[in-house]
Amino acid sequence: MTQFISFPSWISPEIIPGLPLRWYGLMYVVAFSIAYLMIRLQARRGDIDLDADQSLNLVLYCVVGLVVGARLFSVLFYDGTTYYWTHPWMIFWPFRDGRFVGLPGMSYHGGLVGAILGGWLFSRKYRISFLRIADTVSYAAPLGYTFGRLGNFINGELFGRVSTRPWAVIFPDAPRFSTNYEWVRNLADSLGIAYQDGSLVNLPRHPSQLYEALFEGILLFLFLWFVIRRKKNLKAGMGLAWYMIGYGTVRFFIEYFRAPDENLGYILALGKQSDNIALFQSFFNFSMGQLFCLAMIISGIVFARVLRKKGALHVSHR
Repeated sequence: MTQFISFPSWISPEIIPGLPLRWYGLMYVVAFSIAYLMIRLQARRGDIDLDADQSLNLVLYCVVGLVVGARLFSVLFYDGTTYYWTHPWMIFWPFRDGRFVGLPGMSYHGGLVGAILGGWLFSRKYRISFLRIADTVSYAAPLGYTFGRLGNFINGELFGRVSTRPWAVIFPDAPRFSTNYEWVRNLADSLGIAYQDGSLVNLPRHPSQLYEALFEGILLFLFLWFVIRRKKNLKAGMGLAWYMIGYGTVRFFIEYFRAPDENLGYILALGKQSDNIALFQSFFNFSMGQLFCLAMIISGIVFARVLRKKGALHVSHR
């Protein structure tokens, strides 16, 4: 009996082979389109006073901020080299060696900071409460970026740690492990994966992209939309506060299943074992993403307390 899942051979990152059209990019278009539709739905229900053009501009402001912030955070905190410090013009240059490669490396937390800044600039220009804008986008975002995580899965990237769970997936482009290591041989033997001594073997991994799509996307959306958004006398800004707390908490724990960046490893290695990032070894080994999530949770809690003390305006929903 097979104890893992092989990545479906019919899934290809390219929509049309030979053309630079990829499912990953299309998923982002779908994500932004859904976010726009959810903003329009809130506007039609009277949650916020935005017309169609303003709703579209709000999405554009947030998207531009998201891309800039995500890219800058990736370069500053995840790259691990000095390349972009000496070649800053390459940060947003989408070509490498004459080929279009897009923007390799985007940080969610940087995207969040950028999107918040974009929403703030929009609120200043159109003289609309920033807190209401922040709530509106927070309720719409999770359902949208669910598709971004599905794009990560189709691309076969951002996969999780090695796992022996029956739903673990062998991603074709994942780094192989040398059978010179005893732990690799033991896992391969337990899973019935054939190998030769000294060869490299591809081991199944947690499909952490799907975990994130479900928990950070669908379930967080349901919680924010049907629980938080419907609270009576909800103070403006609390939607953003709960989004930060909810996403930060869920992502923090999913990071235990997701493989840290190889060039960074653990930022804080407090566990008794921390020599192998491919395997879960301790709850006290923390990745860069987890540290950002902790900052996100703390910021959300502090923000919520400030809102309660200041008595921000209530938001009434129809």
